[in-house]
Amino acid sequence: MSTRPEVARAYSYCERLTRTQAANFYYGIRLLPRERRRAMCAVYAWARRVDDIGDGSLPCEEKLRRLGAETVALAALESEQPEGAGADLLMIALADAHARFALPRGALGELIEGVRMDVTGVEYEHFDDLVVYCRRVAGAIGRVCLAIFVVSERAAANSDEVERLADDLGVALQLTNILRDLREDAENGRVYLPKEDLRRFGVIGGDERPQRGQAGAPAVLAGLARVDASANGQASEEARRLYELMRFEAERAREWFDRGLELAPLLDRRSAASVLAMAGIYRRLLDRIEADPERAAQRRISLPAYEKALVAARSMLGGRV
Repeated sequence: MSTRPEVARAYSYCERLTRTQAANFYYGIRLLPRERRRAMCAVYAWARRVDDIGDGSLPCEEKLRRLGAETVALAALESEQPEGAGADLLMIALADAHARFALPRGALGELIEGVRMDVTGVEYEHFDDLVVYCRRVAGAIGRVCLAIFVVSERAAANSDEVERLADDLGVALQLTNILRDLREDAENGRVYLPKEDLRRFGVIGGDERPQRGQAGAPAVLAGLARVDASANGQASEEARRLYELMRFEAERAREWFDRGLELAPLLDRRSAASVLAMAGIYRRLLDRIEADPERAAQRRISLPAYEKALVAARSMLGGRV
């Protein structure tokens, strides 16, 4: 299948955006063959656009309007009538990827629904409630990626199980994101950690409700990085309870990684390397959060470029990541 000039330009745009805005994922994406790499970049560039709508500073009503417009454009694309793409390079590339790899209908729409949950301020009483959100914003993208990856014939015969593993890996990645972005989300009035866990670890009282829409950190995480200077710089009791909760959630995320990574042996070498690189980078982030939750609560944890490159290289060679 040849590539028209405008489609080539669209893919180049998506690759540049993914490389600069989704660096952790790009280390794995670039291990794929050219056509599959470009399709993955189109998916991630589109996902970034939707995420940016939810994370932006626009009024809630305008965010919902824009998410509605994305829903309409996506429905047109999935019906193979993307007339609305026009000069939108991102949608041109996504439409071509959809045609080449038969991306599953409805999966990308789940991401929009997940971002709507952010915009409308959905809270999570139980962990199972949070899993619904994680499956929408990350697990659905994992299922889309399966259409781009090369799945073994044996695995393809059991597609439900393969999709479940991709979904589990997406949940693991999103749980890591939640822990990594704890401070930033709190300052934006968002609390993703389940309230049952916040109560269990004594971070909030039995009747206390996380407050959303505030200017500044919600009351439930007000002591996020508070240090009791009168106790020789030791963390306050409130902060220690939060750090224990973060370690608990990190261990929970690790269990989801263990299950989700059973996907890798079901893929061809380069698809598996891509998965292992992306997951390996996030598992290292999780290691750092678990080892030093105080630092993670104070500022966003990241890996240096050389370490990401090392994880990618080892995944390509089939080594431990």
